[in-house]
Amino acid sequence: MRIGQALGLRHSDVVSRERTVHIVPRDDNANGARAKCRDRASVPVSAPLVRLYSEYLFEEYGEVGSDYVFVNLFAEPLGRPLSYSAVAGLVERLKGRTGIGFNLHMLRHSAASEWIRAGVPVEVVSKLLTHASVSTTSQTYVHLSVEDLRAELVKAGVR
Repeated sequence: MRIGQALGLRHSDVVSRERTVHIVPRDDNANGARAKCRDRASVPVSAPLVRLYSEYLFEEYGEVGSDYVFVNLFAEPLGRPLSYSAVAGLVERLKGRTGIGFNLHMLRHSAASEWIRAGVPVEVVSKLLTHASVSTTSQTYVHLSVEDLRAELVKAGVR
């Protein structure tokens, strides 16, 4: 999921019983979040993620009166949707604490590559990433190593 898609999520977009998150392009996000896709999309999520969302609601979110999923919980104004700059600050703090250089978009690229390595068809990966074109996924997001290519050749019986 893109950062703009996450920041624009509303509680009604998370359908826990179906283990689905709906990505809804909206022009009225209070934090300026953009989904970057023209059409509504639905992506499956895991049961552990649904449990984490439930824990977040009961242990962290509490009585906050907002329909946004990701909100300020520890700084004023409480309950206001998180902004891009707030998330950038969090990433910088995590990088400082861990010593690991990363950005959030790298996680999308890594996920795409891992799904392809696991045998998920590129068309499915493209849908999961809400890309309009499969070529965007295959040309930009999938980073396979020489070892990945060799393994696929061996699997196909080609040497």
